[in-house]
Amino acid sequence: MTDQTSQTPARAALAALADQYWAFECHALPLSAVLAGQPLADAVLFRESAADHLRRDQDAAQLLEQAEQIDAGPLQAQERATLALIRRELAGLRAQHAADSWQRPWLFPAGPDFTAMFWANSTSVGDAAAAALYVDRLAGLPGYLRDVQSNIEAGHARGYRYPRVVLQSAEANTRGILAAAPEASAWLSPFKRSPAAAQPAVLAQAERALGVVREALMPALQAWADFLEGLVQLGARESLSCVDGPAGAAYYRTWVRHFTSTTDDPDEVHALGLAEVARLEREIEAVARDAGYGGNVPGYRAFLASDPQFVAPSRDALRESIEALCKRVDRRIPEFFGLIPRITYGVQSIPDAVSARMPPAYAQPSPADGSSAGIFWISGLPSKAPSYLHPALVVHEAWPGHLMHMALMNEQAELPAFRRYGAVKYTACVEGWALYCETLGIEMGLYTTPHEHYGRLEMEMWRAVRLVVDTGIHARGWSREQAVAYMAERLSLSRETIEGEVDRYAALPGQALGYQIGNLKLRELRRRAEAQLGTRFRHRDFHAAVMSAGAVTLPVLDDLVNDWLQRQAGEALHAA
Repeated sequence: MTDQTSQTPARAALAALADQYWAFECHALPLSAVLAGQPLADAVLFRESAADHLRRDQDAAQLLEQAEQIDAGPLQAQERATLALIRRELAGLRAQHAADSWQRPWLFPAGPDFTAMFWANSTSVGDAAAAALYVDRLAGLPGYLRDVQSNIEAGHARGYRYPRVVLQSAEANTRGILAAAPEASAWLSPFKRSPAAAQPAVLAQAERALGVVREALMPALQAWADFLEGLVQLGARESLSCVDGPAGAAYYRTWVRHFTSTTDDPDEVHALGLAEVARLEREIEAVARDAGYGGNVPGYRAFLASDPQFVAPSRDALRESIEALCKRVDRRIPEFFGLIPRITYGVQSIPDAVSARMPPAYAQPSPADGSSAGIFWISGLPSKAPSYLHPALVVHEAWPGHLMHMALMNEQAELPAFRRYGAVKYTACVEGWALYCETLGIEMGLYTTPHEHYGRLEMEMWRAVRLVVDTGIHARGWSREQAVAYMAERLSLSRETIEGEVDRYAALPGQALGYQIGNLKLRELRRRAEAQLGTRFRHRDFHAAVMSAGAVTLPVLDDLVNDWLQRQAGEALHAA
């Protein structure tokens, strides 16, 4: 992290702790290490047994005690950020364990089956040794599913229940995965894209992988789907709120703070959401007037939702349209960004079997070792991604949004490993950046029609209503229909898409809150930089300052940008 010869005791202690913490994380959460390209001593991909969770909590307590003993005073800005993040992550792990999160894990849309598929889609096998290791890890997936099932059964015995609609959606996703033939499944995809696919030793491992999928993994997924179906019969909740159960309010507060990285309580978030919805309604009304609909926003939304001109004729046509737009964006990147990653990305269609229950698009970052490109996944159902949303979707998910942001994190060798590879833990920062990029698209000239301007506002409204709906569901007891109606009144999305979103908020309490809260923070920092720098403000410099921070909490991001502004002021004085 820093030159050992120039370190004070506090800096040396921090550097050692950062290495120790990363080693802890790699062992406790092996998938994090695998996605970061870190070698492991064994083929274990998930440690999710009850004993694993207890050991993780105990180890986190010991590391947190060490972190609390380090004096932040002698540290530089990035080192203070590192210390604050270690403390935050360890305290968060302990809070999640105390709330029994491991006995009520997420099932939808990112349940254990999806997580395992994400790993397969992120994996590249370059030679026979890598292929053999991949199959060894593949063989461990049935045990992972059994461990998660055991944890849920323990939680069920303590009174924890899932909403019926969440269980049904999770089961449907798993059965969709099972509908694919073993040889066509995601689990075999690393071999299909391997440059060494034709080598006899790799072919032998591919055959071994097919046997594991057919004889062990598919039966395990079948048992998992049956288990989810059985949970419905054992007493699923009709309500959506996670607060409707043992220690539910504390559980919700834990995740609200995790995903927003603030201390805002659900009532404060709800009030912010109402204010943001009102602001965006005014902006949308102005765009509707530009589009020729006067003040008739519902009529304009009905037009956008029903006119076939906005829906691609096929999944392939949709993907090709997105690919062309990505290249338009790429051409403008150097004007706005001085830091550009070396890795590239591509566009693929989300499989039809799961598209109905997935968002219109999502990003799959490139693995840290650079062995394969990032993927911008676009829905296989063209109606879920109408063309007026395309510019906002592209800059959010691809470049300069998620895929560019996370690729740059991987390349920042000056940051400790846990920060380079920890984007998933900082929703407000990472999603806030992607939303900021949607607004930046105005300056990049990407929105050329009123409909596309509406699409950007619709995407932001989508994130603003989440502040209202997530807290409405979990803190105010909203029903599914109440949440769906609130969103349908303010968005042109199909009812099917909105229902999927509401089910996601029910399944992932608090996760949806980080997006707009992070977006508002990024805009605040941008205004601060413009006010302080005046004519010296440069997009490239500001964006470099933000992106070089990596994934951090919003308070830490604020501190780092302030440090950058202070250095800019000092340089200006020196130049004068």
